[in-house]
Amino acid sequence: MVSFRDSSVVIIESGRTLIRAGLGLQDLLKAPSVEIQARVGLRRNPGDSANGASSLRPGESSDNSRPSASSSRASSLPFQPSPSAKVHDYLVGSQLDEALETGQDIIVSWPFSDGDVRDWTQAEALWKYVLFRTLQLKRTQNESPVMLSMPAGLFRDSSERICQIFFERFNVAGFSLLDRPVAQLYAAGQLSGVVVDIGHEITDITPIYDGFIMQNARSSTPLGIRDCQVYLANLLRSNQSVMAAASPPDKPSDPEVTQRFLDDLVKYVWMEGLVRVPSDGQTVEIPEDEGVTDIAAVLVAGKEKAVIETGMKKKLTAKASAAEQARAREIEALDLVTVEFREHSITLGKERHRFCEPLFDPTLLNGLPVERADPYEGRILPLQEAVAFSVRQTDITQRQYIWQGLFVNGDLTNHVKGIGAALQSRLAPFILSTPDQATEVQPRSIRVLTVPEYFAEYREKGDGFAAFLGTSIVAKIAFNESHGKNFVSKTDYNEKGPRAVLEMSLASL
Repeated sequence: MVSFRDSSVVIIESGRTLIRAGLGLQDLLKAPSVEIQARVGLRRNPGDSANGASSLRPGESSDNSRPSASSSRASSLPFQPSPSAKVHDYLVGSQLDEALETGQDIIVSWPFSDGDVRDWTQAEALWKYVLFRTLQLKRTQNESPVMLSMPAGLFRDSSERICQIFFERFNVAGFSLLDRPVAQLYAAGQLSGVVVDIGHEITDITPIYDGFIMQNARSSTPLGIRDCQVYLANLLRSNQSVMAAASPPDKPSDPEVTQRFLDDLVKYVWMEGLVRVPSDGQTVEIPEDEGVTDIAAVLVAGKEKAVIETGMKKKLTAKASAAEQARAREIEALDLVTVEFREHSITLGKERHRFCEPLFDPTLLNGLPVERADPYEGRILPLQEAVAFSVRQTDITQRQYIWQGLFVNGDLTNHVKGIGAALQSRLAPFILSTPDQATEVQPRSIRVLTVPEYFAEYREKGDGFAAFLGTSIVAKIAFNESHGKNFVSKTDYNEKGPRAVLEMSLASL
């Protein structure tokens, strides 16, 4: 039976807009060592349209791409198929970043942005860059198995072709494919729940029961980070400190320059962790520290310094005069923060905490310049309604278990805290709250999940890394089990070909 050393295992998480990867599995699972944007670039040749590249609208396809997803999953990120381009023609990662920074004429394409693979040559270019450029593997001596997580709902032929690429083009020693939402839920230590993955412009909602995705209940809503950024940028136009920096009265900026300044400032603010999301209604309060410190937990999480600093701050506060304490409370109530941005000192108030409001009330975006892949037909559901709708598509006997695992993640949750609790409070009206109406199968509460604190490498990074962590957990089990049913070996591939990937059974782990 094939066995692999933990140090040789490769983990790859392919999301709509980001790819994360790492080599080797340690006892304390490490965070990804590689993170690149899931985009490729192609130099435009003078006199033609980018080596034959042509821009496709959602729903159209070229010979090397498949039709894109429905409008709720379609992305407005650029997709430029180029039938004549080869893998080595594409710029990826730092190569592409440098080309764009120097102003080269580059056509950029995002092959995973619709949740499937839009162009196979572009996808291969990305994975090849990760394996052989960043992780520095050798194709001719490749002893590494690969655990790849992808968005849920891949077509069967997509799964087979991915398997074919990794064995025939990358010469991997073994291969396994995992649904990204399942990996995310595994990272939180659960088998049942609903995963809410907030992306750049699309939020994917995936109910999972006992390790299996409820395919008929999966949904996506065209709301994401992009919408939040547009909304806050508009709010900041009423902030005098912001506008004085964006367009000084004595030297007004061009409207486009002002808008770019606001967009960049908003991105800086939320990525620096200066935004929190207030809840709507009542949620379960997390008890405050009562003076008893769990030393073991502190050491595992690597928080010794923070605990000491917090203790000293409490002592200094206790010694402050009543007037000083009153002034401190006044400043805290104003919730002002000053940021240094592009050589400007900018003061922001509580308006920054309204950043996520469009997720829960999309009507706030009416009249704002939000670009979508297609004009969206019908009402865009608020996030709480979309989640409730998805869970209601599952069997009534499963819902109480699914509601016990509300897991909100995505890159936004790496920097903005409180989204899970805010969604939890807004979902309360969708479950039964009157005890005398309760039945044995009726859900009574909603529990918010987070990545456990004992994963020290992930504690400070946020739940946005859950997919990579869950993929690592599954890889550690799958590539070490004795029956070999949870991955495709080279022997399996030689005997059965790409369809061998369809016979895997990761859900049995």
